[in-house]
Amino acid sequence: MKMHWVYYFGRGLARTILFLFSNWQVKGKENVPDKGPLLIVCNHLHLGDPPIVGTSIKLKSVFMAKEELFRGWWSRFWVQNFGAFPVHRGKLDREAIRQAENWVNRGFCLIMFPEGKRSSNAQMQSAFPGSALIASRLGIPVLPVSITGTEKFKKPGGWLGRPRVTVTIGRPFNPPLPDGKMTRAELDRLTEYIMGKIVELLPTEYHGVYARGNDDRNRKSE
Repeated sequence: MKMHWVYYFGRGLARTILFLFSNWQVKGKENVPDKGPLLIVCNHLHLGDPPIVGTSIKLKSVFMAKEELFRGWWSRFWVQNFGAFPVHRGKLDREAIRQAENWVNRGFCLIMFPEGKRSSNAQMQSAFPGSALIASRLGIPVLPVSITGTEKFKKPGGWLGRPRVTVTIGRPFNPPLPDGKMTRAELDRLTEYIMGKIVELLPTEYHGVYARGNDDRNRKSE
């Protein structure tokens, strides 16, 4: 399926910016299957993470984005045509699930950031159960990915020092699903399992609430 020109332009632009203004490296390329679909899950540090992850994994991918980005026509044009569709965070969004299923059925990979928002301190936050819900519904392999270094772009002049941006790709796995109906407790356990796979790819200082021995998973409201 041919995507909108914004999709290809955005990927090319992201790659160019990364080469010019960062020391960008991708680890674990050998872990990416030859074709999708996959559910790609990653931690979230900066607004640029979606295109960076997308251009680091060459398979055709779309991603969920907060619905606020679709309210203005200008933002909606770029975000939607880059391959994003809206999701209402913090609640069961059946329309987002339906769109995810449609893309996956066409062979696309789906990129999700389970934390639902960018981390303010580069450390991992408690995840929403959306990634676990999607994983249980779609029944496709999950590809864990971590990103580090993009938090430095938040600082004034952060691009000037060409900070190291590292995208690390783990091995795909099939999520452990219950035999019967998915309960809330099982959904929470699956969320923890998925986040644990991301944590394994991150340096210790990024672990945040998922650091070993830290049992605080209470999400604070924005």
